[in-house]
Amino acid sequence: MKKLFNMTIVLMVVFIFSACSNDTNASTNTNKNPNTIVDSELTDREEAILSTVSNQSFVFDFNIEDEYNEVSLWIEKYEFGELIDEQIGHFTTEVVKNGSIIFTSVESEAIQMFNIGVYSNGGTTSIITSDIVSTKGVEDRSTVWENNSEEIDVEDEEIVLASIGFSWDEDSMVSFSSEFYSDNERRIEELENYGVVYLLKSKFTK
Repeated sequence: MKKLFNMTIVLMVVFIFSACSNDTNASTNTNKNPNTIVDSELTDREEAILSTVSNQSFVFDFNIEDEYNEVSLWIEKYEFGELIDEQIGHFTTEVVKNGSIIFTSVESEAIQMFNIGVYSNGGTTSIITSDIVSTKGVEDRSTVWENNSEEIDVEDEEIVLASIGFSWDEDSMVSFSSEFYSDNERRIEELENYGVVYLLKSKFTK
């Protein structure tokens, strides 16, 4: 219980830091194309802080027009391509014009802890959740994590922002292809190569 509490505090610090950072650079976000999400360009200091308190982290900046006022975020879990859980940590929050989506993950033996948050309009909304990756444990387990590095149109129904894949078969462990995030058929094909995959997804609504 104490360990879980300490990890929660650490992740809260990450979100406070991220909020302050994005507030400082809010004017930069307004220069992006409207209704788009892009991989955030973090400073060396920000990257160092995130790497210290998490195993994986992803930060995205969004710029939206007034017609969009909410964003939903959630994690989907797949086992060898089969959807096992479609709404891990699902939540919806209000957004205004521009902001950031922050996703961090911490490994603790077979448990994966996730912190998902949105910074917009001077405030941060976040949720902390966890999941047992597999009963296979961590021995001989390989991990790959990547994010969508392309400019993303928020008009897409459901957007895959990032992924974390686990494999217990060393020969089958490869990185996700460049088409993984944009081509649904290719994504389903590649998911079958991993024992477990978590997808971070989002949807902006009017």
